[in-house]
Amino acid sequence: MTATDRAIRHDAPGASLPAPAGEALMALDHLVRSFNTRRGPIKAVDDVSLSLGSGRVVCLVGESGSGKTTVARMAAGLLKPSSGEVRWEGHDLRSLHGSAFGEYRRGVQLVHQDPYASLNPIHTILDTLTSPLLHHKLVRGKRAAYDRAIELLELVDLRPAANFVRKFPHQLSGGQRQRVAVARALALQPRLIIADEAVSMVDVSIRVSLLNTMLRLRQELGVAFLFITHDLAVVKYFAWDGDVGVMYVGKLVEYGRTPKVIGAPLHPYTRALAAAIPEADPDLTRAKDKLQLRALDIPNLADLPSGCVFHPRCPYAEPGLCDVASPPLLDVGEGRLVACHVVARERGLGAESASGLGDVTLAAGMQATGAGLTDASS
Repeated sequence: MTATDRAIRHDAPGASLPAPAGEALMALDHLVRSFNTRRGPIKAVDDVSLSLGSGRVVCLVGESGSGKTTVARMAAGLLKPSSGEVRWEGHDLRSLHGSAFGEYRRGVQLVHQDPYASLNPIHTILDTLTSPLLHHKLVRGKRAAYDRAIELLELVDLRPAANFVRKFPHQLSGGQRQRVAVARALALQPRLIIADEAVSMVDVSIRVSLLNTMLRLRQELGVAFLFITHDLAVVKYFAWDGDVGVMYVGKLVEYGRTPKVIGAPLHPYTRALAAAIPEADPDLTRAKDKLQLRALDIPNLADLPSGCVFHPRCPYAEPGLCDVASPPLLDVGEGRLVACHVVARERGLGAESASGLGDVTLAAGMQATGAGLTDASS
């Protein structure tokens, strides 16, 4: 049995649990994930909280090594948190067993980054799509499974579908493979799809087409998305009506509605990411905030700086403040959550204000964005 199998195996019998009224579809509550290395334990994810309502989209954005994929794997049940909770319809995953855990497993599906590695090379596309259908008894017989596979391929714009079902993954392009991966995720009729850099390895020419397909699926099927990316331009296109969380070396440093975060970023790191978005209009490019970081390299997770972990790169870092205390994630108004001493001071939130906010601030801020513990869109 692999480590992943041990992480997700639940053998005890149990009944399906009803979802408490008003709860989010999925909530991540103060997640921490540590790994042991030869240099000692490191925190890949440090106190991250998010919630996601039905049919909504939340993007996590940040540089490589910021902990985005680790958060996604914990949300998908592939990694156990070192501390904190993953709640599905209000229930801690550790309390789900038997059929209740099976409902969660079917309800949350993952689209991996690499379309070349995520499909079994010795299985045809038909095998890939019909195996979960038959295993979970969603169809009766191979003929019904074949018909459903055709429907799934047409749903992700692989037409005529009959031309693809007998092919092997190596006979498809990268974009076609990723569409098959999306079709496989849809096979179990999920309520949440976790897309981990789902368009980063496909050609730029077909990236928008794949994003359009996922947007259409969200609108037609009501599927929620937890979308992982390093590109704010993708966030701007895919989640303009959703929310975005910005991560830096395992911490959530800014969270809010996508138009607010991208249009008027507050945290210096978010401002640097927004400045890197290419614009077709040269006037917009000249008018953009050109924030120059003090350093380009992200810190080593095994030797993080004291205080705010971004202060060695931040052009606004203040000695005696930013290098001493780690800033809490605070509600700075308009449903925006930011972890920055300078921003908090500019918004009139001093140390005495920060100490009294805590979890209430986090829940209230997320509720104001429309993805809170009580889904504001409902």
